[in-house]
Amino acid sequence: MASSSSQFLSLSVLVIAATLCGVSAECVTSIPSLVSQCSQYVKITGPEVPPSKDCCDVVKILDVPCICNFVTPEVEKLISMEKVVFVGTSCGLTVKPGMKCGSYVVPPLA
Repeated sequence: MASSSSQFLSLSVLVIAATLCGVSAECVTSIPSLVSQCSQYVKITGPEVPPSKDCCDVVKILDVPCICNFVTPEVEKLISMEKVVFVGTSCGLTVKPGMKCGSYVVPPLA
C-alpha cells in the first residue's frame, strides 16, 4: 500500500504534467479535491463503501474525460478502478460500458 507521501508525490507530478500539457485549469484544480475527499473510497484494499456527500459533491463537477487522462499505470496501482466506477455511479454519474479511463475499460452491465 502506498504511503501518503508517495500519493502526494504522484498527485504533484500529475498536476505539473497537466499544467505543462495545457490541460484545463479546472481539471487540474479538481484533482486535489478529488484525492482529499474520495481517496478512501477507491483504495484497492477493503470493501466498496458508499461515498460521502463531500466526495459526491466533487465527483459531480468533474470533467471525467480530462480526469481519465491522468489515470496512468502508476495511478492504477494505487486505486481500484472498479471502486472508481462504483463511486461515480453512487454519486449519480452515468458511467457507460466501454468507456475507457486510463487502461481500464468499463465492463458491460451484468
